[in-house]
Amino acid sequence: MRAEVGLLTRNVKYRGDPENSFPNQYGATIFLHSEGDDSLVARLEYIELNDVGQAFKVGRYAVHFHMIGAVHKSYCRGFGTHTSFNRAFTLHGTHYMRLINNVAYDVKGHVIFIEDAVEKKNHVEGNLIIKAKRSWSLLNTDQTPACIWITNPDNNFMNNACGGSDRYGYWYDL
Repeated sequence: MRAEVGLLTRNVKYRGDPENSFPNQYGATIFLHSEGDDSLVARLEYIELNDVGQAFKVGRYAVHFHMIGAVHKSYCRGFGTHTSFNRAFTLHGTHYMRLINNVAYDVKGHVIFIEDAVEKKNHVEGNLIIKAKRSWSLLNTDQTPACIWITNPDNNFMNNACGGSDRYGYWYDL
C-alpha cells in the first residue's frame, strides 16, 4: 500500500478568529486584484492558512486571484490550507499563475477553482488535496465538489493527488 502524506503546519500562519470563525463559517481571505496584465506580482510561499474563506459569500475564497490577466511572476507554493469554509484557491480571469506543492485539507466547495473558462496557461503541479466537502452555500456545483474544477483545457495539471472528496477528484466542465 501507498499513502500520500502532507504537512499542513507552517511557521507563518494566516488565520481567521480562532473563537468565532468556525461557528460562523467566516474566516480570513486573501484577495488579489490589479489593473491588469503583470501589474501585480504575488510570490506567496510556505504559509499555513486555517479558518479561512467565508461561507455564504461568493468571491470570498481563501485565496482569490480576481480578474488580473497575466501574472507571469506570481505563484503560490508550499501552502498548508485546512478548515476553509469557501475553497482554497480561485483563479478568476487570471493567466500564467503557478500553484505548486500545496496541501489542502477539509475545504468546502471546489478546492482549486478555475472559474470562468477564460483562464489559460496556469500551472497546477504537485498539490495534495484531501477532503473536499459539500457546500450548500456556494454554487450548485459545490454540492458535488471536485478537488480540482477545470473549465479550460489550456492549463497544465501535473502530478496532483486528490482523495476523500465528497464527489470528484478532477471535474472537467469544458
